[in-house]
Amino acid sequence: MKKFDIPAYYKSSITGKIKEARRILDPRKKDFTPTELDFGPVKFYIARHFGFCYGVENAIEKSYKALEDNPDKKVYLLSQMIHNQEVNRDLQSKGIEFIMDTDGTQFIPWENLKPEDIVIIPAFGTTLEIEQKLEQIGIEIQKYNTTCPFVEKVWKRSAKLGEEQHTIIIHGKHNHEETRATFSHSAEKAPAVIVKNLKEAELIGEVIKKNISKADFYKLFEGKYSEGFDPDIHFNKVGVVNQTTMLATETQEIADYIKNVMIELYPEDHKEHFADTRDTLCYATNDNQDATYGLLEQDADLALIVGGYNSSNTSHIVELCERKFPSYFINSANEIASREEINHFDYINKKGLVTRGWLPENEPVKIVLTSGASCPDTLVDEVMLKVLSFFENTITVEALLSEFEVG
Repeated sequence: MKKFDIPAYYKSSITGKIKEARRILDPRKKDFTPTELDFGPVKFYIARHFGFCYGVENAIEKSYKALEDNPDKKVYLLSQMIHNQEVNRDLQSKGIEFIMDTDGTQFIPWENLKPEDIVIIPAFGTTLEIEQKLEQIGIEIQKYNTTCPFVEKVWKRSAKLGEEQHTIIIHGKHNHEETRATFSHSAEKAPAVIVKNLKEAELIGEVIKKNISKADFYKLFEGKYSEGFDPDIHFNKVGVVNQTTMLATETQEIADYIKNVMIELYPEDHKEHFADTRDTLCYATNDNQDATYGLLEQDADLALIVGGYNSSNTSHIVELCERKFPSYFINSANEIASREEINHFDYINKKGLVTRGWLPENEPVKIVLTSGASCPDTLVDEVMLKVLSFFENTITVEALLSEFEVG
């Protein structure tokens, strides 16, 4: 896979070395068991796969290149390049300005932009409407378009479904940038509707079976279906695609459910009415989630998950970890106030929490440690070092890393 030129301060001297050793020993990623780091009084279980993915590294490289190539021009990011506060803060410190927030709230009016300005499209992509607006201003958008190729793969699959007269059911969060972009690109070629979870998919199933009226469908899915959508007509043939950062297992549950509805209604020719779309799942999201399932096999006291608080893929890793461990979603080592107190994020209610007595007194303390796809490995290193500082007589990091010398 391509190596990207990203700033050195995003590269890890600790977890990066562990990742490289695992990659050499298991290049096909068949082993998703975590790496155990035994420091004596504290043990860490490091996920087999975590941190920056292909799409994120590509976006980071292009963003810093845009700054380097255009020292005398205004350089804008359409919105947050990725959902990580440290990366976005660093770009802003170097002069990049955000045109809008992740929810579409405008910071800089379109009329302030000039044809010679540089606008970077973030890794999530953007809507056709925004692309057209930028082109009307005269801004060249392709040179610094950092849309993840795996997001574009979903768009291409949606276009293919549209050509085959399928309606597109998008598994995603309707207000998330990537879902808004995927909805826009999908709706250009076919009727489209967004479902957040299996519960909403089951409502769609009842609409398809005519157990929920057209009028109720419009109320239940207000703002989540394409213009001119007619549930009496457009649910005859369907395919499911996803926001690439959703839980892969949930996307599959939704697809399986809708497929079974079609089998029930069209037992003789259901394949004509339901398209298999397994190929829209992102490899990095799958790897991160499979690695998290590997963490769940461990006997640990707690889990620390590092990432941006508006990161969808990170929140799903937290969701999985919570099934077994007391789990703390933090954006950096700064959230660890002391051995007694930790600040962390409630991703469901979107609010900060403070927990006292988070670190057990027993030794060895066993800690699961991982991060989201938009989190620099250096932040994971800092969290590990912060926790290690609370313990005496630990094995040195240097001594432990010597075990990961390969070749």
